[in-house]
Amino acid sequence: MSSPSQAHTSKTIPSDVNRRSANFPPNFWGDYFLSYASVEKNIEAERLVQELKENVKRMILAPTPCKHSDKLDLVDTSQRLGVSYHFEDEIDEVLQQIRKDSYDGSHQHQGSDDDHNLHAAALYFRLLRQQGYDISCEMFNKFKDDDGKFKDSLVNDALTFTTTHLKSVENRLSSPLSKLVTHALYPPFWKGNPRLEARRYLSIYQEDDSHNETLLTFAKLDFNLLQQVHLKELSEISRWSKDLDFVSKLPFSRDRVVESYLWGLGCCFEPQYDFARMTLSKVIVLIVAIDDIYDVYGTFEELELFTEAVERWDISVMDRLPQYMKVCYQAMLDLYTEMEEKLRNEGNLYRIHYAREAMKVLVRGYLREAKWFHRKSIPTLDEYLSAALDTSSFSLAITSFIGMGDIVTKDSLDWAFSDPKILKAASLIGRLKNDIKSHQFEQKRGHVASAVECYMKQYDVTEEEATLGLSKQVNNAWKDINEALLHQTTPIPMPLLLRILNLTRVVEVLYKHGDAFTNAGTFLKDIVVSLFVEPVHL
Repeated sequence: MSSPSQAHTSKTIPSDVNRRSANFPPNFWGDYFLSYASVEKNIEAERLVQELKENVKRMILAPTPCKHSDKLDLVDTSQRLGVSYHFEDEIDEVLQQIRKDSYDGSHQHQGSDDDHNLHAAALYFRLLRQQGYDISCEMFNKFKDDDGKFKDSLVNDALTFTTTHLKSVENRLSSPLSKLVTHALYPPFWKGNPRLEARRYLSIYQEDDSHNETLLTFAKLDFNLLQQVHLKELSEISRWSKDLDFVSKLPFSRDRVVESYLWGLGCCFEPQYDFARMTLSKVIVLIVAIDDIYDVYGTFEELELFTEAVERWDISVMDRLPQYMKVCYQAMLDLYTEMEEKLRNEGNLYRIHYAREAMKVLVRGYLREAKWFHRKSIPTLDEYLSAALDTSSFSLAITSFIGMGDIVTKDSLDWAFSDPKILKAASLIGRLKNDIKSHQFEQKRGHVASAVECYMKQYDVTEEEATLGLSKQVNNAWKDINEALLHQTTPIPMPLLLRILNLTRVVEVLYKHGDAFTNAGTFLKDIVVSLFVEPVHL
């Protein structure tokens, strides 16, 4: 540790340092969203939404008929339309009752007559599993033939079987069924961003002649009202980012404030989580700058200084940093002081310690990667992932937890720092999806070896084979996430686990066709327009 006198000695950086440049694309949106801060409330729409909300609630809680498929369809539709967050308790009550009705004292699935329909049985299985109930796959035994074997439709792996057959008929179906099939395939609903999935499904559901008009109207109005809330927040964070002026002070870094807010929104879109959403979005803006400092601009000596400064978390060490790092370090201190004041007012001051520790974990991982780059070494895949997991979803999940209100406890934050399986899986997916889609661009500009290069070297395989092997790890990590969401396996409230799930869903969207976060002017612009610019047509 430096002495006090050393802490105030500015580090002299040679003026002839040869720095890398990534030539990142500029901010696609400019100041487009700055003017939306004063969006007016639509009082009449809010009144109508409350009225329709009560009507939908009554539909959900209406006595369950002999056949459960109608109620299951209603729950499924409300989730796909993005309004189930209004009815979490009611949906849980309904699904508990359906589960109770479907089991006898020995917990063997009995089911009603319509449960012998594969669609109804599969919907029951999925919705109850989503709710955290460990429903046994044995419920599908009813679809076995007289010899105890599955019927032809279930012989193969369910995912492979359904994907293959849906793709084979996709172009032969009429709308809205064709759109529904495409929607189910790219990406699957479970891996999709909830807000984006709702936006897409609204138009599909509207074309369904059997749609529920009350539910559809409610979903449209609710989407538009919530869009106004999000638009106002996006304007506020755009103003905050403009005041930071990273564009001129850190010109080597990506200016991605809109995309950062989109990431925060993907984690927690619900209105009651505004503090978590805004805090996470701002931290992502900061992390992008820090990431580019470590990956692109900083010398190794500078990176060591910055890492030490973050470890000490003290403004007195800032004078040792070069000017561009002072800008970033000051912004970090200011942002976390803002968080600290908010948490103090809420009586949750203890949480700021966890937020700071998460940032320290992040920069340690960045420094470890920087060592490999500057030594021109390629680590083993296990070595790489041990650092990469720290620089992926971990810090984002912790940051989202900080602002989640009373549902967060010290125990839940301690759990998050205990290396739980679901967080490891989410971090693995985040790192591998990023590496698979962006490693070629990053290697051209000079970057630490990605998981692809590490895999190729360790197993002496081609890039294609490495990508295939890493993709299998991604699929296995998704299985770990699904398992961890069951009540019996993870003693953490479901709303917190959903933040981890949603962060992983954001990754699936951002790295579907490449690195859409860095190359923000590609397909991601259409997503931004659909979520923030264009309201749903009523």
